[in-house]
Amino acid sequence: MRLAVFATLAVRHRRIAILLALLSTFAGADLLLNRPKGSELQWFAIPFLAGGAALFAWTVWPRGVTPAEPRPSLASRFLHAVTWRGRVIPYFPLVGIAILVADLAFNATVSATPALLTEDTIVLLGAASLIAYGFVPRRFARERDFVLVFFLALNAILVVPLLSARVFSLDFEQSVDAYSWWALAPQTGAVLSAVGVDNSVHPVVGSSAPGLTFVPQNLGVPVTVVITTACSGIYSFGIFAAAFVAFVMTEYERTSRRVWALLALGFLASYAANVFRMVVIVLVGYYTDSAGTDLQNMLLAHSYAGWIIFLAWIALFWGLLLRFLPKTKTAPEAVRESGTRREARCGVCGQSLTPVIPATRCGCGAVHHRTCLENSTVCPACGRLVAREGAARASQT
Repeated sequence: MRLAVFATLAVRHRRIAILLALLSTFAGADLLLNRPKGSELQWFAIPFLAGGAALFAWTVWPRGVTPAEPRPSLASRFLHAVTWRGRVIPYFPLVGIAILVADLAFNATVSATPALLTEDTIVLLGAASLIAYGFVPRRFARERDFVLVFFLALNAILVVPLLSARVFSLDFEQSVDAYSWWALAPQTGAVLSAVGVDNSVHPVVGSSAPGLTFVPQNLGVPVTVVITTACSGIYSFGIFAAAFVAFVMTEYERTSRRVWALLALGFLASYAANVFRMVVIVLVGYYTDSAGTDLQNMLLAHSYAGWIIFLAWIALFWGLLLRFLPKTKTAPEAVRESGTRREARCGVCGQSLTPVIPATRCGCGAVHHRTCLENSTVCPACGRLVAREGAARASQT
């Protein structure tokens, strides 16, 4: 009974269900790639990922509704271009297997440890998306493009810079701390100074990462926080940025000022949330830690604050995004609505359908002016591609 009630509520509040699915998926991805230190919380990544994916699929494809033919998008055009008009796609499984073998061989021969670290996990997941890409049915092309673009962007943001720095310096154990030096530590120090916490950012002997030194109120002695790459929150930033890029590229059909504005807003807001995370961690240590706590409060905030702030930011940003994006209707909904209108109108131009102007019916049941549909080449009701010559031969109403 409770499951039936939940299903009814999810159908009525579809956007809330999608937001919950996104939160669950992001929570699992962040726990998988950005594991909290000294915590077994990372094992919750599996149920979070599985639950989020199941809820999202169930919400997007309700029972009895077949996904429409995919419409062109920025992602499909990008992949079409980089794969030499699709000629490389049949070789995706071989490319994925080669990447998988190369990463494992690197760990076994060059790396100091064979353990799979965060960057290895990102590479292996990207390889898996390449292997599985060609086996996904075409009617789910939009979803498979989202997954592939997400992992490509994630590797471009987090793995490629690391490999480039290691090759450039010929040091395959080097950690990339440039992000902490240039885009995190100084900004965190400036915000702390603005709220009345004296601090200094400086190099740390034996580390390539910056240190931030402050004096907790109840401790009286300086404390230095070393902001390494693993502790900087860059993985959370990378997950959000990659997902947002994939969302925009699969949601929109062409670039525009609105698309670029959305991308800029997403990156800037995600970066601000990451700086806020570091500020919160230091403030917890500054106001609550003492000789008795031995900085455990700050360490606890370090383990959990990033994950909580990340999820709060995801909920806020995606909630607003889903709230203000125009609602898209499925093909059956559009057909039902068109059948209840008093005056039939073209789904492309919105003008009245009259016997004077030739019209044609799409396979989904929507009716449009024949000329409008030929010029559009895409049915606005279901997203189905319509060839010009095919439209010209369509039956007239």
